[in-house]
Amino acid sequence: MAAAFDEMNGPDGDLRPAYQELSRWLKETPPDALEYRRQEAELLFRRIGITFAVYGDAEAQERLIPFDVIPRIMSAKEWAILEKGLKQRVRALNLFLRDIYHGRDVLRANIIPDDLIFQNPVFRPEMNGQNVPHDVYVHIAGIDIVRVNPENFFVLEDNARTPSGVSYMLENREIMMRLFPDLFARHRVAPVERYPDELLSALRSVAPLTRRLQLRLLRTFISRRQARHRAGRGPRPHRQER
Repeated sequence: MAAAFDEMNGPDGDLRPAYQELSRWLKETPPDALEYRRQEAELLFRRIGITFAVYGDAEAQERLIPFDVIPRIMSAKEWAILEKGLKQRVRALNLFLRDIYHGRDVLRANIIPDDLIFQNPVFRPEMNGQNVPHDVYVHIAGIDIVRVNPENFFVLEDNARTPSGVSYMLENREIMMRLFPDLFARHRVAPVERYPDELLSALRSVAPLTRRLQLRLLRTFISRRQARHRAGRGPRPHRQER
Protein backbone atom coordinates (compact mmCIF):
# COMPACT_ATOMS: atom_id res chain seq x y z
CA MET A 1 0.00 0.00 0.00
CA ALA A 2 1.42 3.37 -1.02
CA ALA A 3 2.21 5.82 1.76
CA ALA A 4 0.26 9.08 1.93
CA PHE A 5 2.11 12.15 0.70
CA ASP A 6 3.64 14.17 3.55
CA GLU A 7 2.82 17.80 2.73
CA MET A 8 5.33 19.19 5.18
CA ASN A 9 8.33 16.90 4.83
CA GLY A 10 7.87 15.42 1.36
CA PRO A 11 8.67 11.87 0.19
CA ASP A 12 12.34 12.03 1.18
CA GLY A 13 11.71 13.41 4.67
CA ASP A 14 13.25 16.81 3.94
CA LEU A 15 11.31 19.88 5.01
CA ARG A 16 9.63 21.37 1.96
CA PRO A 17 10.45 25.07 1.27
CA ALA A 18 6.90 26.37 1.76
CA TYR A 19 6.84 24.94 5.30
CA GLN A 20 10.14 26.27 6.62
CA GLU A 21 8.67 29.27 8.43
CA LEU A 22 5.78 27.20 9.78
CA SER A 23 8.27 24.66 11.14
CA ARG A 24 10.14 27.40 13.00
CA TRP A 25 6.87 28.75 14.40
CA LEU A 26 5.81 25.30 15.62
CA LYS A 27 9.12 24.83 17.43
CA GLU A 28 8.61 28.17 19.20
CA THR A 29 4.98 27.49 20.16
CA PRO A 30 4.29 25.28 23.21
CA PRO A 31 2.01 22.28 22.48
CA ASP A 32 -0.42 23.32 25.22
CA ALA A 33 -0.81 26.71 23.53
CA LEU A 34 -1.80 24.98 20.27
CA GLU A 35 -4.31 22.81 22.11
CA TYR A 36 -5.79 25.87 23.82
CA ARG A 37 -6.20 27.63 20.48
CA ARG A 38 -7.81 24.53 18.96
CA GLN A 39 -10.37 24.40 21.77
CA GLU A 40 -10.98 28.13 21.38
CA ALA A 41 -11.60 27.64 17.66
CA GLU A 42 -14.15 24.90 18.33
CA LEU A 43 -15.91 27.16 20.81
CA LEU A 44 -16.09 29.95 18.24
CA PHE A 45 -17.42 27.60 15.58
CA ARG A 46 -20.07 26.37 17.98
CA ARG A 47 -21.14 29.92 18.87
CA ILE A 48 -21.25 31.04 15.26
CA GLY A 49 -23.00 27.84 14.17
CA ILE A 50 -20.43 26.60 11.65
CA THR A 51 -21.67 23.02 11.40
CA PHE A 52 -22.45 20.46 8.73
CA ALA A 53 -24.60 17.36 8.33
CA VAL A 54 -23.80 14.08 6.58
CA TYR A 55 -25.83 13.88 3.37
CA GLY A 56 -28.15 10.90 3.13
CA ASP A 57 -28.18 10.24 6.87
CA ALA A 58 -31.52 11.41 8.25
CA GLU A 59 -30.46 10.54 11.79
CA ALA A 60 -27.16 12.39 11.63
CA GLN A 61 -26.64 15.27 14.03
CA GLU A 62 -25.04 18.55 13.09
CA ARG A 63 -21.27 18.37 13.50
CA LEU A 64 -18.67 21.05 13.97
CA ILE A 65 -16.46 21.83 11.01
CA PRO A 66 -13.15 19.92 11.35
CA PHE A 67 -10.42 22.40 12.24
CA ASP A 68 -6.69 21.76 12.09
CA VAL A 69 -4.40 24.32 13.70
CA ILE A 70 -1.61 23.21 11.34
CA PRO A 71 -2.34 24.90 7.99
CA ARG A 72 -1.73 23.31 4.62
CA ILE A 73 0.53 25.65 2.67
CA MET A 74 0.85 25.99 -1.08
CA SER A 75 3.37 28.24 -2.75
CA ALA A 76 2.22 30.75 -5.35
CA LYS A 77 3.83 28.62 -8.06
CA GLU A 78 2.00 25.49 -6.93
CA TRP A 79 -1.30 27.32 -6.74
CA ALA A 80 -0.88 28.77 -10.25
CA ILE A 81 -0.61 25.23 -11.66
CA LEU A 82 -3.56 23.98 -9.64
CA GLU A 83 -5.68 27.03 -10.51
CA LYS A 84 -5.06 26.48 -14.22
CA GLY A 85 -6.14 22.85 -13.97
CA LEU A 86 -9.27 23.64 -11.95
CA LYS A 87 -10.40 26.30 -14.44
CA GLN A 88 -9.86 23.85 -17.28
CA ARG A 89 -11.92 21.23 -15.45
CA VAL A 90 -14.86 23.60 -14.85
CA ARG A 91 -14.82 24.56 -18.54
CA ALA A 92 -14.93 20.86 -19.41
CA LEU A 93 -17.87 20.30 -17.05
CA ASN A 94 -19.83 23.12 -18.69
CA LEU A 95 -19.06 21.81 -22.18
CA PHE A 96 -20.12 18.32 -21.11
CA LEU A 97 -23.47 19.52 -19.74
CA ARG A 98 -24.15 21.61 -22.82
CA ASP A 99 -23.49 18.58 -24.99
CA ILE A 100 -25.81 16.37 -22.89
CA TYR A 101 -28.69 18.80 -23.34
CA HIS A 102 -27.97 19.56 -27.01
CA GLY A 103 -25.97 17.50 -29.50
CA ARG A 104 -25.07 14.54 -27.22
CA ASP A 105 -21.90 13.83 -29.19
CA VAL A 106 -20.38 12.20 -26.11
CA LEU A 107 -23.18 9.59 -26.14
CA ARG A 108 -23.07 8.93 -29.88
CA ALA A 109 -19.33 8.35 -29.59
CA ASN A 110 -20.01 5.75 -26.85
CA ILE A 111 -17.71 7.55 -24.44
CA ILE A 112 -20.41 7.44 -21.76
CA PRO A 113 -23.27 4.88 -21.65
CA ASP A 114 -26.73 6.34 -22.30
CA ASP A 115 -28.16 4.78 -19.11
CA LEU A 116 -25.64 6.65 -16.99
CA ILE A 117 -27.23 9.89 -18.17
CA PHE A 118 -30.91 9.19 -18.77
CA GLN A 119 -31.42 7.09 -15.63
CA ASN A 120 -29.61 9.56 -13.44
CA PRO A 121 -32.12 11.11 -11.00
CA VAL A 122 -30.67 14.62 -11.53
CA PHE A 123 -31.00 14.53 -15.33
CA ARG A 124 -33.55 17.19 -16.32
CA PRO A 125 -35.33 16.30 -19.62
CA GLU A 126 -37.06 19.70 -19.63
CA MET A 127 -33.61 21.24 -20.23
CA ASN A 128 -33.22 19.47 -23.59
CA GLY A 129 -32.44 22.05 -26.25
CA GLN A 130 -32.56 24.94 -23.78
CA ASN A 131 -29.83 27.55 -23.99
CA VAL A 132 -28.47 29.13 -20.82
CA PRO A 133 -26.66 32.49 -20.48
CA HIS A 134 -23.03 32.25 -21.62
CA ASP A 135 -23.39 28.42 -21.76
CA VAL A 136 -22.72 28.35 -18.02
CA TYR A 137 -24.37 25.38 -16.32
CA VAL A 138 -21.96 25.15 -13.39
CA HIS A 139 -21.97 28.54 -11.68
CA ILE A 140 -20.18 27.37 -8.54
CA ALA A 141 -17.90 24.35 -8.50
CA GLY A 142 -16.42 22.61 -5.49
CA ILE A 143 -13.66 20.32 -6.73
CA ASP A 144 -12.40 17.90 -4.09
CA ILE A 145 -8.74 17.09 -4.67
CA VAL A 146 -6.03 15.03 -3.01
CA ARG A 147 -2.31 15.48 -3.42
CA VAL A 148 -0.35 12.33 -4.24
CA ASN A 149 3.15 13.77 -4.71
CA PRO A 150 4.88 17.18 -5.07
CA GLU A 151 3.66 17.62 -8.66
CA ASN A 152 0.35 15.77 -8.99
CA PHE A 153 -3.18 16.13 -7.65
CA PHE A 154 -6.10 13.75 -8.16
CA VAL A 155 -9.75 14.79 -8.27
CA LEU A 156 -11.96 12.89 -5.83
CA GLU A 157 -15.26 14.35 -6.98
CA ASP A 158 -16.89 17.39 -8.58
CA ASN A 159 -19.52 19.19 -6.51
CA ALA A 160 -21.48 21.25 -9.00
CA ARG A 161 -24.98 21.53 -7.51
CA THR A 162 -24.72 23.03 -4.03
CA PRO A 163 -21.02 23.24 -3.10
CA SER A 164 -21.45 24.76 0.34
CA GLY A 165 -17.90 23.96 1.44
CA VAL A 166 -16.63 27.42 0.50
CA SER A 167 -18.39 28.87 3.56
CA TYR A 168 -16.25 26.64 5.78
CA MET A 169 -13.13 27.86 3.99
CA LEU A 170 -14.05 31.51 4.59
CA GLU A 171 -14.79 30.96 8.27
CA ASN A 172 -11.67 28.85 8.70
CA ARG A 173 -9.54 31.70 7.35
CA GLU A 174 -11.17 34.24 9.68
CA ILE A 175 -10.68 32.01 12.72
CA MET A 176 -7.04 31.33 11.79
CA MET A 177 -6.33 35.05 11.40
CA ARG A 178 -8.01 35.75 14.72
CA LEU A 179 -6.25 33.02 16.72
CA PHE A 180 -2.84 33.00 14.98
CA PRO A 181 -2.03 36.56 13.87
CA ASP A 182 1.65 35.98 14.56
CA LEU A 183 1.72 33.05 12.12
CA PHE A 184 0.04 35.11 9.40
CA ALA A 185 2.51 37.93 9.99
CA ARG A 186 5.31 35.54 8.98
CA HIS A 187 3.75 34.62 5.64
CA ARG A 188 2.46 36.44 2.59
CA VAL A 189 -0.93 34.78 2.35
CA ALA A 190 -3.27 35.27 -0.60
CA PRO A 191 -6.58 36.83 0.50
CA VAL A 192 -9.92 35.06 0.13
CA GLU A 193 -12.29 37.82 1.20
CA ARG A 194 -13.09 38.76 -2.41
CA TYR A 195 -14.90 35.47 -2.96
CA PRO A 196 -18.39 36.86 -2.12
CA ASP A 197 -17.90 39.71 -4.59
CA GLU A 198 -16.78 37.28 -7.29
CA LEU A 199 -19.76 35.04 -6.54
CA LEU A 200 -22.12 38.00 -6.84
CA SER A 201 -20.52 39.01 -10.14
CA ALA A 202 -20.98 35.49 -11.52
CA LEU A 203 -24.63 35.42 -10.49
CA ARG A 204 -25.30 38.86 -11.98
CA SER A 205 -23.79 37.81 -15.30
CA VAL A 206 -26.40 35.06 -15.76
CA ALA A 207 -29.39 36.44 -13.82
CA PRO A 208 -32.61 37.51 -15.59
CA LEU A 209 -34.04 40.90 -14.72
CA THR A 210 -36.59 39.37 -12.33
CA ARG A 211 -33.77 38.15 -10.08
CA ARG A 212 -32.20 41.53 -9.37
CA LEU A 213 -34.03 41.89 -6.04
CA GLN A 214 -32.59 38.61 -4.76
CA LEU A 215 -29.14 39.75 -5.85
CA ARG A 216 -29.57 43.00 -3.93
CA LEU A 217 -30.32 40.95 -0.82
CA LEU A 218 -27.16 38.92 -1.45
CA ARG A 219 -25.21 42.17 -1.83
CA THR A 220 -26.52 43.26 1.60
CA PHE A 221 -25.38 39.97 3.13
CA ILE A 222 -21.94 40.31 1.53
CA SER A 223 -21.55 43.90 2.75
CA ARG A 224 -22.39 42.89 6.31
CA ARG A 225 -19.94 40.01 6.20
CA GLN A 226 -17.15 42.20 4.86
CA ALA A 227 -17.84 44.77 7.57
CA ARG A 228 -17.47 42.04 10.18
CA HIS A 229 -14.19 40.99 8.57
CA ARG A 230 -12.84 44.55 8.79
CA ALA A 231 -13.86 44.89 12.43
CA GLY A 232 -10.68 43.38 13.79
CA ARG A 233 -10.28 39.82 12.57
CA GLY A 234 -6.50 39.97 12.37
CA PRO A 235 -3.86 41.40 10.03
CA ARG A 236 -4.74 41.89 6.39
CA PRO A 237 -2.84 39.24 4.39
CA HIS A 238 -0.63 39.90 1.38
CA ARG A 239 -0.91 37.97 -1.85
CA GLN A 240 1.66 35.26 -2.21
CA GLU A 241 0.93 31.89 -0.66
CA ARG A 242 -2.26 29.91 -0.31
